[in-house]
Amino acid sequence: MNALQATLAALALAATTAAPAAQANDYEASMRDYLESEVLLWVFDGVVIDAIRAQNEAHAGMTQARINTLDAQWQEEVGTASHPLVDQVLNNPASMYLTVQMNNSAGAVTEIFLMDAHGLNVAATGPTSDYWQGDEAKFRETYRVGPGAVHVGEVELDESTQTYQGQVSLSVLDPDTKEVIGAVTVGLNAELLY
Repeated sequence: MNALQATLAALALAATTAAPAAQANDYEASMRDYLESEVLLWVFDGVVIDAIRAQNEAHAGMTQARINTLDAQWQEEVGTASHPLVDQVLNNPASMYLTVQMNNSAGAVTEIFLMDAHGLNVAATGPTSDYWQGDEAKFRETYRVGPGAVHVGEVELDESTQTYQGQVSLSVLDPDTKEVIGAVTVGLNAELLY
């Protein structure tokens, strides 16, 4: 890890160590530990940052109406033969990088997806149920909160991965501007956390 990654990791670590007194679920401590020990090692890689930057630039000035249209298009495409929007997200360099990280996790990671400043998918290891995450806690409680913000979700059966998983999400900082540019969500296999 280079000095910049270490700085960003320290900022994110501050949020992981400030866990609330009552944890959201029995796995929260383990999920935060995994975030600290594994996710922070690769989430600030240049391919991740560049992908979010590029999509933020491409989506500058996007309206909520356009976001809703794209989200509806995504939902219509999932599970069909024609899925250009889904393919755009799943077949880019950042998605390939995230897939390698997931595959190197020995089954601990069930999914990873990046979100831009609107909460739209930038890259993912597999199709999510929707394209826009901006109305969900994984985005609202990370990107909108600021640097180092972490959201830990409940452990539940995930239909897309068919595993009991919990999601841990983190705001993503631009290493140059130190501003939050997006967020990342990592699905973790609950059976491998304890």
